[in-house]
Amino acid sequence: MSILTILEFPDPRLRTVAAPVTVFDAELKQFLADMYETMYAANGVGLAATQVNVHKRVLVADMSEDRNEPLALINAEILEKDGQQVYQEGCLSFPGIYADVTRALKVKVKAHDVDGNEIIVEAEGPLAVCIQHEMDHLAGKVFVDYLSPLKRGMLLKRMEKQRKASA
Repeated sequence: MSILTILEFPDPRLRTVAAPVTVFDAELKQFLADMYETMYAANGVGLAATQVNVHKRVLVADMSEDRNEPLALINAEILEKDGQQVYQEGCLSFPGIYADVTRALKVKVKAHDVDGNEIIVEAEGPLAVCIQHEMDHLAGKVFVDYLSPLKRGMLLKRMEKQRKASA
């Protein structure tokens, strides 16, 4: 396994729309293992392939404290959304930046597992937020797109200031 490089905003590759996965093979399994390792090493709870410059419809998540509930969704599609919640989101592509985003409280998702089998996942609360957030990445959308222009501008200026301070 290896740790992959996570793209950081404003990298234009984060706006690339991911293509469906058509081949479910050993290479895909290895890629998923690398994505989990990368997500865990960065202390994240979700990661989309777009964030590591692979433009395939693949996402991983693990909301558990013990890092023992890995979830991989390939070619995920939201079938149903219900309710609404405001959740403070962060993103590995926006280090140190957090903002309240309104999303569905519950989602029902159809996807494929690593072997190409169709699965249905019903998620609620933080996991539903995570899935929606990562699926947005695969569509070329980032969480700050949900913010007002003023709020987005303030957060991006803060991120740039942090980047310069750590350089």
